[in-house]
Amino acid sequence: QVQLVESGGGLVQAGGSLRLSCAASGRSLSSYAMGWFRQAPGKEREFVAALSRSGRSTRYADSVKDRFTISRDNARNTMALQMNSLKPEDTAVYYCAASEVGSYLIVRISEYDYWGQGTQVTVSS
Repeated sequence: QVQLVESGGGLVQAGGSLRLSCAASGRSLSSYAMGWFRQAPGKEREFVAALSRSGRSTRYADSVKDRFTISRDNARNTMALQMNSLKPEDTAVYYCAASEVGSYLIVRISEYDYWGQGTQVTVSS
């Protein structure tokens, strides 16, 4: 079992950047397929980015493609989401997640087994 804790959220102006981190304890993140999701007020949680268990493949939602980058640091047992060119519509609580069964790129919430508590990202216009 793994425990996940997100950090790095905050308030940023449109066009700015933030780097979110997901720290893991209890087990190595290299054992999981990983993902980032977000949930804006009044909306359902949605897929943002996915990383395969091998770490060699990534997938992004169309809304963040070419602006966000998902990555993993095996030595530090952390995962990151680098967010550039932020827009007000990126405002949401961001969650990292780990899938114990899946190995490739997972976009469905139901296929993730472990979740962090979330970190707030607010982008002002």
